[in-house]
Amino acid sequence: MSSKLRSNFEEGSTRWAVRRAQWIAMGIDEADFDKPKIAVINSSSGLSVCYQHLDALSVVAQEAIKAAGGLAFEINTIAPSDFVTSAGKKARYLMPTRDLMVNDIEVMIEGAVLDGMILLSSCDKTTPAHLMAAARLNIPAIVVPCGYQLGGNCNGRSVDIEEVYKGIGTLLTGNMSLDDMKGWTRCAIQGPGVCAGLATANSMHCIAEALGMALPQTTPVRAGSDRLNAIVQAAGQQILQLVAKDIRPRDILTEAAFQNAVRVAVSIGCSVNTVRHLAAVSVEAGLDLDMVKMFETESAHFSLITQIRPNGPDRIEDLDRAGGTNAVLHRLKAQLNTGVQTVAGSTLAEILNEGVVVDEQVIRTVENPFRKEPGLTIIRGNIAPSGAIVKLSGIAVANRTFKGPARVYEEEDLAMQELAKGNIVAGDIVVLRMMGPVGGPGTVFACSFMAALSGAGLADTVAVVTDGELSGLNKGITIGQVMPEAACGGPLAIIEEGDVVEINLDERRIDLLIPEPVYQEKMCNWKMKDRVLENNWLKFYADNVMPIEKGAVFGKRN
Repeated sequence: MSSKLRSNFEEGSTRWAVRRAQWIAMGIDEADFDKPKIAVINSSSGLSVCYQHLDALSVVAQEAIKAAGGLAFEINTIAPSDFVTSAGKKARYLMPTRDLMVNDIEVMIEGAVLDGMILLSSCDKTTPAHLMAAARLNIPAIVVPCGYQLGGNCNGRSVDIEEVYKGIGTLLTGNMSLDDMKGWTRCAIQGPGVCAGLATANSMHCIAEALGMALPQTTPVRAGSDRLNAIVQAAGQQILQLVAKDIRPRDILTEAAFQNAVRVAVSIGCSVNTVRHLAAVSVEAGLDLDMVKMFETESAHFSLITQIRPNGPDRIEDLDRAGGTNAVLHRLKAQLNTGVQTVAGSTLAEILNEGVVVDEQVIRTVENPFRKEPGLTIIRGNIAPSGAIVKLSGIAVANRTFKGPARVYEEEDLAMQELAKGNIVAGDIVVLRMMGPVGGPGTVFACSFMAALSGAGLADTVAVVTDGELSGLNKGITIGQVMPEAACGGPLAIIEEGDVVEINLDERRIDLLIPEPVYQEKMCNWKMKDRVLENNWLKFYADNVMPIEKGAVFGKRN
């Protein structure tokens, strides 16, 4: 195998000589130089609990690679956290960090010419970034989702990060004391890992397995557990098999695999952000897929078979105990493309031939779903001609139609202030715009306002329509990722304060109720306001980011 490895340079060449000198000085045994060289991508950080445990897992991975006959190299990258890196510039740095990480990985892997990757994935942006990097570089790779955190108990009440997030609305409206909130923050997180619940991080962990890029029966998993250590060790061993057999990400990331992932996402009520992230992975995989259309098409044929928070009362650890993503795949088996390849070295059909015990109280059959509609769907209309995403599983069944006056804001803080003053009331439709990838620049948080609405008891009576970033923890009448975004001339840009907006979930429509000639005139006359951006990473992002329906990856915009 060693003679075929791209990492083994010609003896006597400059590259061979200087690298050899470097590695000898580092104490690497010369006998190891011809072995497969495997990167352990470690987005460790001391800023966030999401990454607190990754250094120890990296050691486990490196030792497993060595035991399996490989030479391991740890590579550290940036480590964005949605609850920490969101503090600066109204969270504008968050989405751009995903693509920065992809390029970070490319530079280190391709610059050094390594043979394979173990990608230790944690918070929201790391799993999609790792999938994107694997798709782009197309060298043998395994994504290892590194687990969820547990919540705690505060004065007899179960409290996790979702409760803290929503509680800000309760605090703003005077229905909770600051001391109570401080108490919640002391007990909301018990241990390392990503947010409890089926938010974006856990959603993307499950999606990685559904795509076949994570080992079977590995998601979700509790961070800090012996089981997670065993999963990392198994990945360290398996990556050598993928190198030997030359099984690459683009052998796995096929259109059929993406269909499987979308079917899982709509069936369990994953985060709305899975749409943009899967679109980005498909672009990096070189596929010409309309991911918005795929979600729209597939959602018509699937119903909600789990009710994991924020979609219902069950917790992420309940999904774990019930069999996790593997059990969901078993439930959907008849509706999946089971001939697809996986990083296990076997097909999905072979994986699903192995028996599994499924807890029907948590994961129902397709014949007996919790709700006879998908967890996610796409709606369109004259506000969202290219589509918008609705998490149906986060909306009360009774809320099928909604019509009201628009309250228009281009800064989330202003909307939060109006909410605190009591100026946003039942029946309003809050429009949060100029918050997309181009408009931000860098996608701006709209999710904190949605969480505050929930805490204020208004999530079922006030609708939110936005091109900004939502959280998988959000629930309520939320129309997210409106496409095209306002800054790209999308119709969201022409809505004025007091305009009537109508949402009809049964018909999958969202419309601005103004005469068609007026609508067309406004669309023709709208122009982006002049702005001067600082010469920094966000300006580079704004100048190069593709439309969000294309996953907001880098490229040339039309």
